[in-house]
Amino acid sequence: MSDALTRDECAGIAAGLTLPRTAFIDGAFRPALSGATFPTINPATGKTLAQVSACAAEDVDVAVAKARQAFEDGRWSRRHPAERKRILIHLAKLIERNRHELAVMESLDSGKPIRDCLAIDLPETVNTLKWHAEAIDKLYDQAAPVGEDALAVIAREPIGVVGLVLPWNFPLLMLAWKLGPALAAGNAVIVKPAEQTALTALRVAELALAAGVPRGVLNVLPGDGPSVGEPLGRHAGVDMVSFTGSTETGRRFLHYAADSNLKRISLECGGKNPAVVLEDAEDLDLVAEHLVTAAFWNMGENCSAASRLIVHEAVKAPLLERVLARARDWRTGDPLDPAHHLGPLIDRDHAAKVGAYLNGKPAHARVLLGGEAWDTYVPPTIVDGVRPGDALGCEEVFGPVLSVITVASADEAIAVANQTAYGLAASVFSANAKRALRAARAIRAGTVTVNCYGEGDITTPFGGFKQSGFWGRDNGLHAHDQYTQMKTIWIDLTDRTGEAVD
Repeated sequence: MSDALTRDECAGIAAGLTLPRTAFIDGAFRPALSGATFPTINPATGKTLAQVSACAAEDVDVAVAKARQAFEDGRWSRRHPAERKRILIHLAKLIERNRHELAVMESLDSGKPIRDCLAIDLPETVNTLKWHAEAIDKLYDQAAPVGEDALAVIAREPIGVVGLVLPWNFPLLMLAWKLGPALAAGNAVIVKPAEQTALTALRVAELALAAGVPRGVLNVLPGDGPSVGEPLGRHAGVDMVSFTGSTETGRRFLHYAADSNLKRISLECGGKNPAVVLEDAEDLDLVAEHLVTAAFWNMGENCSAASRLIVHEAVKAPLLERVLARARDWRTGDPLDPAHHLGPLIDRDHAAKVGAYLNGKPAHARVLLGGEAWDTYVPPTIVDGVRPGDALGCEEVFGPVLSVITVASADEAIAVANQTAYGLAASVFSANAKRALRAARAIRAGTVTVNCYGEGDITTPFGGFKQSGFWGRDNGLHAHDQYTQMKTIWIDLTDRTGEAVD
C-alpha cells in the first residue's frame, strides 16, 4: 500500500477533491446550529482550503443525545461481535480504496509530506482498524476461582458514550488509534478533531456510514477547544474522554471530569524524549540514520520525537559528523512533492513558537545545522552544547530541532534522560545487551527502544510516565481496557440449607 504518487498526480487529485465542510451527527452532514464557520488553512500556502462548521456547546448537546440513544438502544453495543468485526474491516477496506484521496487531503490540511501520508499514515490507519476489528471476537471474559458454591463471571462491557479528542500532527492515524478499540468495544463515539485538521476525520465518518456503522455511533464535531473540547469534557452525558495533545490541555480535561461527572479520562501528552548513545555503540552510520529519523520525521511534530541526543563524549564527534551528513539530505519544501522529507509546521503561530526557542538559545549553545525559520517552514536544526536545564534541553519544542547534550558516563546519561517532567519514549544505543537493558529499565518512559528508534507496533501498548500520560494506553489489547468497564456477575449455586445443588 506504499504506492507513490508524482507531484503532478498529487496536484490533480487535489484539484478534484470535494472537501467535507460540516459536522457529522447522527449519520448526516449538518452545519453548526449557529451557522458559524471557520477557515481551515493549507499551512504550505497560507490559503483557505474550506470554511468548516464551527461547532459549539449546543452542537455537543445534540451529538451526545444522538450518541446516547444509539448506545442505549443497542444498535451497535449489542450487535453480535462478528458483525461489528465485519463492519470495521469493511471500513478499513474503504479507507484503503480511497487512500490517494485521503493522503492528499491529509497533506493539504496538515502540511505532512505526501511521501509519509502514503507510506506510513494511510497503511498504518488501515492496519490499526483491521487489527482492532480482528480482536473483537478474541477477547474473552473470565471466571474467578470461587469454589463450588458459586460462579463468578468477570465481564467486559462498553463504557458508553466516548469523546475522542485528537491532535493535529497525525490526524488520521490518531483517529484510528482511538476509534478502532472504541468501536470494537461497542461504544458510541464523538470525535473532536483538532480545529486545524478536521477534514479527514469528517471523510472517514462518511466512509464509516457506507461501511455499515449505524447512525449516531460515530459523530464528528469540528471546532476549537473552548467551544467543543471543553463542553465535551464537562458533559454529564459523556462517560469517557480519550485525549492526545499537550500536557497543558490534558490537565484541563482532568479538571473538567472532576467538575462534572467524574468521567474516565485517558491522556497521552507531551514528551522530551532522549536518545542515549553510549560509548560502546556499534555502527554509528546506522545510529545516525535512526537519530535523523527520530528527530526530524513529521517535522519533529511528534510526541515521541527524539529531541534530545544524550551522547557520550567518546563517540560524539564521529556520530555528529554522520548525523549532519544525513540530516542535510532531508529536504524541506512543498509537502505535495514526494522529493521533500519535511513540509511546513502546522501554522504560523507554531512556527513562531519554534523560532522563539531557536532565537532564545543560550550563549553556550551552538547551531550546527539549520536554525533559521521562514514563514511556516523550519529546516532540520541541530544545536550542540545544550545543557539539561536549558529550555532546549527540557521543554517540548515540537519542531525539527535536535538538542545535543554531552555526558561522560552511562550513569550521567541515564540521570539526564530522566531529568524532565516527561516520560513518553526513549532510545538506548549500546553494543552490550545487558548494559542496554539495564539502561532501558532505568529510564522512566513508557516505551524504550534498544539500538533503534520507534514506538513498537500495533501489538504493543503506547503511553507515557509522569506528565506524558495518564491511565490508559493506545495500541495493543491494552487499548481496549480504557474503552470498557469491568463487571463482576456473582451466581450463587447453593441451596437454602447451604448445601451444593446436585
